[in-house]
Amino acid sequence: EEAVRVFRENRKYADTDEMRRGMYLREYTALCELGLAGEDPVSRRFFRENPITERFQAKAKEIFGENLVGVYLHGSAAMGCYNPAKSDLDFIVVVKETPDDKTKRRFLDAVVGLQKEATENRPLHKGIEMSVVKRDACAPFQYPTPFELHFSAAHLERYERDPERYIREMQGTDRDLAAHFTVIRERGVCLCGLAVDAVFGKVPPGDYLDSIREDVAGAMEEITENPTYFTLNLARVLAYLSDGSVLSKKEGGEWGLENLPAKYDALLRTALADYRSGEKTSFDEDLAKEYARYMLGRIMQEIKSEEEKG
Repeated sequence: EEAVRVFRENRKYADTDEMRRGMYLREYTALCELGLAGEDPVSRRFFRENPITERFQAKAKEIFGENLVGVYLHGSAAMGCYNPAKSDLDFIVVVKETPDDKTKRRFLDAVVGLQKEATENRPLHKGIEMSVVKRDACAPFQYPTPFELHFSAAHLERYERDPERYIREMQGTDRDLAAHFTVIRERGVCLCGLAVDAVFGKVPPGDYLDSIREDVAGAMEEITENPTYFTLNLARVLAYLSDGSVLSKKEGGEWGLENLPAKYDALLRTALADYRSGEKTSFDEDLAKEYARYMLGRIMQEIKSEEEKG
């Protein structure tokens, strides 16, 4: 009954042909019985209707084999506001042991193939961002978090120029993983493997605060270059610091409209419209800079207050 309810809530699934809907329902029920269904029914539907997401986790299972612990979706796709023009498909792949370089090469070749497929003839599509981490970095959580491999569209040219060197060098630690793991624990989706709670330990608040502070540190200098990202991201960071909410960028902008001074409403609405549509939008640069200054002041004040408490 729960599976039926979940799928009938979404008109796209309710209106599809009966055979296809039955296939989705059987898959979802089987995942539930195995404890692998994840936590967010909206994102489970996204997983099934998005071929890149489904094939990514299939490649991870094929290439890592018994070494694979699980594949986890986070970011906008997991939070129900994915826009291909503005959003990455964000994955964390968890393994038991460090893969050898040959296995890393096989996996990255597969990911690059999916990246090109996702963006072919669609120059605005951002594609895939992913990190491979070991399970022992997830629980108990380690910070800065070690990673075994990383890829995003920004690294495509570098990888293709010298794959072997890329594989040797693309490992280390990443402070951003504290934020990614926090999102996974709160709202992420297990695409395959062990359930989220069985893999990811709690991220200490101090580590998460340090991670998000790093993420917004350049807002004053960069908001005019990337106004949508920083306008919405600053709002969601302040939302977390204010009431502990883990929000998407879209939700952060909506929170800002409810909780920030009204003089920033136009900026927030423009950023939200740009995020939803992916179309080029003009921003008031002076207002954007003023907003960044105001928000950074509020954020640093909240972080200082949290640090003094703890």
